[in-house]
Amino acid sequence: MSLSVDWIRHRFGKLASREASETNSETTPLLRSTAQKRNWIYPYNKHIVFPNNGLFIQDFKKFTSNYPGNKIRTTKYTLLSFLPKNLLEQFYRLANLYFLFLVILNWFPQMEVFHREITMLPLVIVLTVIAVKDGLEDCRRYSFDRKVNNARTRAFDWKHKDYVERCWKDVRVGDFVKVVCNEIIPADILLLHTSDVNGVCHIETANLDGETNLKQRRVVRGFLSPDSPFVPEHFNSTIVCEKPNNDLNRFKGYMENPDKKKIGFDRKSLLLRGCTVRNTEEAAGIVVYAGHESKAMLNNSGPRYKRSKLERRMNIDVFFCVGLLIIMCLIGALGHVIWLGSFPDWPPFEVPDENGKFTSPALAGFYMFFTMIILLQVLIPISLYVSIELVKVGQVFFLSSDIDFYDEEMDKLLQCRALNITEDLGQIQYIFSDKTGTLTENKMVFRRCTIGGTEFSHQENALRLAAHGDVDSDEEEAVGPQRGHRSRLQFNSKNKSTRAFRRCHSAKAYYYGGYGRKKSEARRDSEVAFSSPLETDVTPDKKLMKIAREAANQMEMWCEVRCSSDSASYVDFFLALAICNTVVVSTATEPRHRVTGPSLLKPSIKSLEKLHSFLQKMKPGRISQVLSSIQSNSDQTGGTNQISPSPSGTSVGEENVAGECSSSVSGGFKDSGVSSKASTDSGDYAEGVKVGDEICYEAESPDEAALVHAAKAYNFTLMSRTPDHVTVRLPQGVLLTFEVLHTLSFDSTRKRMSVLVRHPITREIIVYTKGADSAIMDLLENPSQEKGKENKITKNASKTLKHLNWYAKDGLRTLCIAKKVLSEKSYEQWSNIRLEAEAAIENRDELLMETALNLETNLTLLGATGIEDRLQEGVPDTIEALREAGIQIWVLTGDKQETAVNIAYSCKLLDQRDTVFTINTDSKETCESILDYTIEEVKRYAAVKNTRTKLFKVPVDDGTVYPLEGAGPTFGLVIDGNTLSLVFEGNLKMKFLELAKHCRSVLCCRSTPLQKSTVVKLVRDKLKVMTLSIGDGANDVNMIQAADVGIGISGQEGMQAVMASDFAISHFKHLKKLLLVHGHWCYTRLSNMIIYFFYKNVAYVNLLFWYQFFCGFSGASMIDYWLMIFFNLFFTSLPPIIFGIMDKDISAETLLGLPELYKSGQNSEGYKWSTFWIAMLDAFYQSLICFFVPYLTYQGSDIDIFSFGTPINTLALFTILLHLAIEIKTWTVVHWVTMIGSVIFYFIVAIVFSATCISCNHPSNPYWIMEREMADPVFYLVCIITPVLALLPRYLIRVIQGTFVLCPLLKARQFDKLDKEQRDEEISEWRERTRSREATVPLSNLSPPTSPTSPGNSGHPLGRTLTFEAPLNVDLGNDGTTPPGRSMLNGTEIEHSDTLHIQSAVTENIYTSIPVSSADRTGDGGKKAEDDSDAFCAGHQRSFSIMTI
Repeated sequence: MSLSVDWIRHRFGKLASREASETNSETTPLLRSTAQKRNWIYPYNKHIVFPNNGLFIQDFKKFTSNYPGNKIRTTKYTLLSFLPKNLLEQFYRLANLYFLFLVILNWFPQMEVFHREITMLPLVIVLTVIAVKDGLEDCRRYSFDRKVNNARTRAFDWKHKDYVERCWKDVRVGDFVKVVCNEIIPADILLLHTSDVNGVCHIETANLDGETNLKQRRVVRGFLSPDSPFVPEHFNSTIVCEKPNNDLNRFKGYMENPDKKKIGFDRKSLLLRGCTVRNTEEAAGIVVYAGHESKAMLNNSGPRYKRSKLERRMNIDVFFCVGLLIIMCLIGALGHVIWLGSFPDWPPFEVPDENGKFTSPALAGFYMFFTMIILLQVLIPISLYVSIELVKVGQVFFLSSDIDFYDEEMDKLLQCRALNITEDLGQIQYIFSDKTGTLTENKMVFRRCTIGGTEFSHQENALRLAAHGDVDSDEEEAVGPQRGHRSRLQFNSKNKSTRAFRRCHSAKAYYYGGYGRKKSEARRDSEVAFSSPLETDVTPDKKLMKIAREAANQMEMWCEVRCSSDSASYVDFFLALAICNTVVVSTATEPRHRVTGPSLLKPSIKSLEKLHSFLQKMKPGRISQVLSSIQSNSDQTGGTNQISPSPSGTSVGEENVAGECSSSVSGGFKDSGVSSKASTDSGDYAEGVKVGDEICYEAESPDEAALVHAAKAYNFTLMSRTPDHVTVRLPQGVLLTFEVLHTLSFDSTRKRMSVLVRHPITREIIVYTKGADSAIMDLLENPSQEKGKENKITKNASKTLKHLNWYAKDGLRTLCIAKKVLSEKSYEQWSNIRLEAEAAIENRDELLMETALNLETNLTLLGATGIEDRLQEGVPDTIEALREAGIQIWVLTGDKQETAVNIAYSCKLLDQRDTVFTINTDSKETCESILDYTIEEVKRYAAVKNTRTKLFKVPVDDGTVYPLEGAGPTFGLVIDGNTLSLVFEGNLKMKFLELAKHCRSVLCCRSTPLQKSTVVKLVRDKLKVMTLSIGDGANDVNMIQAADVGIGISGQEGMQAVMASDFAISHFKHLKKLLLVHGHWCYTRLSNMIIYFFYKNVAYVNLLFWYQFFCGFSGASMIDYWLMIFFNLFFTSLPPIIFGIMDKDISAETLLGLPELYKSGQNSEGYKWSTFWIAMLDAFYQSLICFFVPYLTYQGSDIDIFSFGTPINTLALFTILLHLAIEIKTWTVVHWVTMIGSVIFYFIVAIVFSATCISCNHPSNPYWIMEREMADPVFYLVCIITPVLALLPRYLIRVIQGTFVLCPLLKARQFDKLDKEQRDEEISEWRERTRSREATVPLSNLSPPTSPTSPGNSGHPLGRTLTFEAPLNVDLGNDGTTPPGRSMLNGTEIEHSDTLHIQSAVTENIYTSIPVSSADRTGDGGKKAEDDSDAFCAGHQRSFSIMTI
């Protein structure tokens, strides 16, 4: 429970005034001397924590006791509040209020229709069923809460001066809590101590976000004391932090010591409730947030409620039914007044009141209006809402049980997190997708790199990847058990049972169970993230391997003279790959136990002594000779330091020498960081990598893992990592231990990360930086005045940039690697500012960002990498099918534009026949001009697509603009994040949408998470279309939540997207069947069921309405009240529910083979206003037949009212059920059982009721009515003839539709009647005809634009070039030349850097199998750089920039 600011101000002010009058006390050292300034020290909008250690006992009781305890309660009710609270919640629903209104009306004698108990029956049944359901759910929540609250932990008791066992519910803010390895954290704890000598605690956040990779948390600065235990009694600081919030990635505050010194901390020191401690023997801290104020509980908001499009439409039709009911009641009231007025005097049956007065006709008509409402209450389909909920539960069951959605590797099926929007899956018009991890596997594989302007193609690695792609699933299964064999069960003999118990215990998470953590949980625990053979096995380039070895051997030389050489950049490049990350090192035998120090075989003492004495005499320039001497001497000792072969591919002899060298050399460089420590056993930690152990890397992202494995392939092996040191083994075996000074983590604003280290040999302070090329290239150092160096730097940057363009066009993810050397003075100045920023509480994030930006300048470019993120299986086929289904697909990604475009072509998002517009600009005016021009060009080939009139359907124009198929080219749009910002900021949204809705596909590159969600909301709100967003990472959460339907993919980036989604799948390919099959079924079933419900209720109510014309509109009923209530409640309720759950109008195979059938749901053909009113007219017609056929049959007879009503009720049941039988497309055993069972159940109830109820409904008497009717042959004749006459028009219409096949759905149903071979043949012919009709007319047949063709491509052998050029007015200077870098577009002056590329691959064949030259960026003055052919990847598709503005 959060406290208000005013309450805290009052409470704190009262506390301050009280303590100001007290004498000095040692219990409040921070407050007593500064009572007058306390409001300044502790702001009201901050969260203040006093420790519970006896020093602040008064403050702890007075202040911290106002915070909630750690006990949680997720239940909604208690035993006392259940009944009133549940009833209050249920009566928030308008349907229940309507029922209650009818019950109250029926209690008035003037308006009573049924017995009061009968009117109450439907309401009581509905309320009881829902109350029981809510009660059972709340009981489960109560059991869950009790289990969590009674879990045990260890909290400090200052009276006992030790940690004591305590329940979670007894922990309070300010308590000191100790947790051990594999224990779940009971509250949000500020970390003050760990058993790790470096002050690190590893946690697993799978219970919060599903991520199984370990995350590091560090002790608050100043509390690291590895040599002494943490004593809570000595803690004398006060904690001030931010108010409780639900942001898992934000936490900041400071700790104020008695000397007024403030120590800042952030989220890296916060252990969140629900996380599990891993790889740390024990950790201790102070509770800052507890119970419902913890971040985990603030994020536990439960499932989100969304209202589907079909439900919104249905609510409108319910209001139509209300209007119809009012009209019928008004007719009844008016008819009653007229009927009373037809008597010359008062009717003989009218009874006067106690005063002898009669009710006036007007007042009687008023009473009759409400009486008719009670009589015709069924016209409002209240039971429809309950039926819809049941149908959706059934649909969700079948969705979750579809074996085609099962992923064996992750042991997951489809998960439905939103139960009320299943039908929306069948109406999707726009899909917004992430790229990385959604369309691609998010398994990053190192492909190639460029260093110092030299490109290394890694052809061997490319061949390995190609071969890996052809490996079948049998080989994959063979690899699986090997990885699974390296489990956490393989421990050393020491503490083996303890560790095994802890791992077993950790599988029992108390709460926040992760998605799909069942069978796969043990497998996940035994595997390291991003460690598949595809990602770890990197085949090095032979040429680069040779250069890297030579450069590493020469390192001593250039380190000694402090002069960088060409070879130094190679060493720095691989050192940056190995160091600039947050990868945790472990071993295969203990994959989650961090390596804190390198450990080879213990070096011989003779070698160490010899090295030490030799180094005492060492002179400059002799390090290489020393190494050679040591190696030779080590060889003579008999090979004491033999080392097993390295897994990286080094030969045995080379590894032997390297091992001896490392063990000898590293023994002497104790201070310099070149070390070799003996392996020691230390509890749960693997202090070093044993010889022969395979190293495992646990990374927070697949990019980091790929780069570290690439460095390892070149024998720059990351051996260990601690918060303060990182050790790398060089190719010759030397171990370099770098001191880590600072780590600047990656963020989406900077788009890079940096690490500051001190070189162990040169003692230089080096900044290694890696990041996106757009972020790094602008931060490179300015060329010096030295001409040679200037040319070298410029040439290196230009070549690297060209290689980056190659990589991007090849679909690779690119990263630039750079470094910077700092002087001691510069570092000291920057470090002081950084420490101040870390300690700040106000604007802390902005200050930290500013320090990072100040450091990452004047970088020296080392090189760049190309990492492949391969397409998921089935993505191209899925996208092609979705596009055939009429769905517009947008890809919103943060990747480089060239990379995204290449992937778009690979996955068939962009087609070879598409005309692609690429818009990149930094000017609002230019952006507007480009949009205006492009829209004009597009409109020449676009048209409004109107729906066609069908039988009994009214033509409707939805106003949506589609590409005109068969009359012109289809368009694609590529736009970058900067241009999107201009669109949103410059009020160009509608122009952007005008262009985008003409395009078949849109690709937004370099877009931020906020831009993604803004784009989705813009399309959803402005175009009024159904949208679906799909993603796999935390950066996709906003986009997923902004769409009508959100789908999360449980992939490599954790479960944030899954937890925020409505549906969760394992692969993008599952989207095809989810939408085309299940989406179509869910929409068709539910829409047909809703229409049927409206029909059923109107048809039945009208029987009572027609009878009013023959009973003086008196509100009487010819059907027994109990049978009338049971009719909708039992007799006709189950068949439509089964119909809504199990009916299949078309088989799954046909729906997948003909994706265009999905368009029926997009156009709402199953449920629209015309469909509703046709059903209403049919209901009126059938009710007339069902009433007047019996009326004419029994006219003139002497039967009583119930003998007339019982046949009507019976034949109405037959008619309504047979109507449903006509609509059912697929009959199953369940359909037959429910249909026949409903009829049998009706007769059983009617017979028993008639035989036993003598005076149940006084004064009427239903006794033996049903038995007499069943003995009369006329009854059977009426029950046969009447349904036939009533259903004949509908049946004839269905026959005509099936004969003449007036729509694609009917044709597809005919295919299902054929055998498999014939059906496949018919589907193939249909698709061929569709393709031939939708084939784009060659552009040569169209009137060309006024612009000339591009001269560079006019002679292209594969077709002529068509260029859509904007009017370009060039201002000439005095000399007749073009001013450098400036042009005019539609009267707007623009720079040449603003580009509009219009690519038509049909005529230009820009993307061909022939390597063509790639246009480089335009330089100053508009002159293009020299084109270089892209010969390294022959046969790959390339884009050619036709026009640059």
